[in-house]
Amino acid sequence: MIYWHLFVAFFVPNIVGYGGGPAIIPLIEAEVVGRYGWMTSQEFAETLALGNALPSPIATKMAGYVGYDVAGAGGAIIAVLATVVPTLLLMLGALGILYRHRESPRVKRMSQWVRPVIALMMASLTLGFLTAGLEGPGPIHTAIIAGVAAIALIRLKLHPALVVLAAVIYGGLLLG
Repeated sequence: MIYWHLFVAFFVPNIVGYGGGPAIIPLIEAEVVGRYGWMTSQEFAETLALGNALPSPIATKMAGYVGYDVAGAGGAIIAVLATVVPTLLLMLGALGILYRHRESPRVKRMSQWVRPVIALMMASLTLGFLTAGLEGPGPIHTAIIAGVAAIALIRLKLHPALVVLAAVIYGGLLLG
């Protein structure tokens, strides 16, 4: 039954989510943390941070890690396949339809409405991580990490993976 649960936990977010890996992370979190309880919010946030520091799409990395953590190599395979194959088939079908109607005003309007939805989902995920940071490490450490990360990303234009790595090191040394 665990393989079926893993399949559903990654199949559903990848079918109903639109906008790529970062846009479906809140949906995956709802399944992994909320519905099945395989991880805490803190563990999910740490896994996401580590996954973002590595190359390749985030959704497949999350699926592989969670699948392996929950049910070993078989679980990793099921979770990754649930992430990739249905989406691939759906996208091939949708691409054909969208390409035929690419000049349609409806198709253009649909694309414009998707962006705000993704922004709200990302804001919700950020708020959840902020809340977890305030409850766990506390407001001082959360403010330090957020402030240094903002300066590193905006002013210094550092690669996000380096910023995540620095935050992981800070957390490991001072909070671990």
